[in-house]
Amino acid sequence: MLVMCIGLAGFLMMHSIRVVAPQWREARIASMGAANWRGLHLLGSLLFFVFLNYGYGLARQSPELVWMPPSAMRHIGSLLLLVAFIFLAASFVPNNHIKAKLQHPMLLGTKLWAFAHLLMVGWLHTIVLCSAFLLWAIITFRSARRRGRVEVQPKAAMTVLTVLAGIGAFALFAFVLHVRLIGVAPFGV
Repeated sequence: MLVMCIGLAGFLMMHSIRVVAPQWREARIASMGAANWRGLHLLGSLLFFVFLNYGYGLARQSPELVWMPPSAMRHIGSLLLLVAFIFLAASFVPNNHIKAKLQHPMLLGTKLWAFAHLLMVGWLHTIVLCSAFLLWAIITFRSARRRGRVEVQPKAAMTVLTVLAGIGAFALFAFVLHVRLIGVAPFGV
């Protein structure tokens, strides 16, 4: 689990620079240019993400069960994940009411994703992963809200598209990609 924790800490650190060291970040962008900063940030994030995924795979080989969630938690968690995917879609589809109202739907989607998995899964490696992402999303969301609102001109058609995209992404991930990427079939399919 050490490799997973190194990857997790590094990945979340890369995504926390704006929160914990905004002046340092701005100075780096000013000195190296925005494109170079984005490239370096992407490279670091990908490197730590590879460590995180590799470590998660290693941790799954010798899992430690912390608790056995009641079966009802799978239903509650699945509903939360559906909403999380809609929130994630809202962060990419322009001019939708969800983004206009919530401002930072990706962070809220991340919170829901992490919380849902904490309800549904009792393995130590998953608890560590999801607890870290939940804490990170809570802190980052608070910081993002302090920076002010972004004005969005919402359109009903874009909101419908957002909801449909979120439902489609949820279905694709739940029924096809989760088992292929994670090795677990959420609905036993």
